[in-house]
Amino acid sequence: MQLIQETPDLSAYLAADEAIDHHHPLVRETAAELARGVADSYEYARAAFEFVRDTIPHSQDAGDPRVTWRASDVLEQRTGICYAKAHALAALLRAEDIPTALCYQTFDVVHGLVAVRFNGAWHRQDPRGNKPGVDAQFSLDGERLAFTPDPALGETDCPVLYAAPHPVVLDTLKAAGDRPHLWRTLPTAL
Repeated sequence: MQLIQETPDLSAYLAADEAIDHHHPLVRETAAELARGVADSYEYARAAFEFVRDTIPHSQDAGDPRVTWRASDVLEQRTGICYAKAHALAALLRAEDIPTALCYQTFDVVHGLVAVRFNGAWHRQDPRGNKPGVDAQFSLDGERLAFTPDPALGETDCPVLYAAPHPVVLDTLKAAGDRPHLWRTLPTAL
């Protein structure tokens, strides 16, 4: 699949916003801890991916009713659904000057993940969190995502690489008082 930048300006994929608040002290502190002892930006990106994937439980898997959407809140509360975890990973990567985009897949609902830019190309990564039947891995050599859409079922990969969270996703997260409410209102399309 050909990935398409929403904007040609690569600096947009390094920017901070209300959800990807990589200037927040907790994001900076976490990024600095992850950067200690790594040899290069690739190793840092892998460490950040594994940190978000493995140490921040997906709130549905954990039965956590809290809804997070801002990267710093995801890191502080240690919970989030796919979109929130993608925001946290994007913030950690952008904090270390690694261009990171938000991207989406559509199943019965929209699923969120990220793409990182290395060696002049974008590579999608899914920090959702592994569980039986889900084995997402950091990879620049072929995608190792949590889910693969089945076009026969109407499932799709969205090729657009967004610099900021899609407004439909962000509005849904902000409006949800708890995860059960969020689950009833998850977007089915962008």
